[in-house]
Amino acid sequence: MTPDQDLRAAAVHYLRQWEVRDYATMRSLCTDTATVWHNDGSGDQPIDENMELLKKLAADVDTLRYDIVRQFQDGDEVLQQQVLHLTMTDGSRSDVHAAMYFRFDGGLIDHIEEYFNVVPLNESMPSSGSPEQR
Repeated sequence: MTPDQDLRAAAVHYLRQWEVRDYATMRSLCTDTATVWHNDGSGDQPIDENMELLKKLAADVDTLRYDIVRQFQDGDEVLQQQVLHLTMTDGSRSDVHAAMYFRFDGGLIDHIEEYFNVVPLNESMPSSGSPEQR
């Protein structure tokens, strides 16, 4: 595996750990001073605060799964397009379409930027036997 593949794999590995709620491993993949930025206008957030936010979000999530659409790397930076598929504990579903930027320092994540849009999925589609389809 080349160094470029290692950083791309590290970015995906970080996300896969959230899928299984392994926050200790997620944190171990980051520098002590890592920060996270979201396109919500709140500015940079220390990684430990972001981990607490992820834990709170996961409390209402039954399943989550990332599909990585594409990745690009330039030096110590990885940019990827992804879709996060969420099923909530109430049964509702949504997809989070995102572009995520990772900056690495010494092989560890030092900064994350996430640009995202949540798309609720239509849950009220008529079944094939409904009167509207006859």
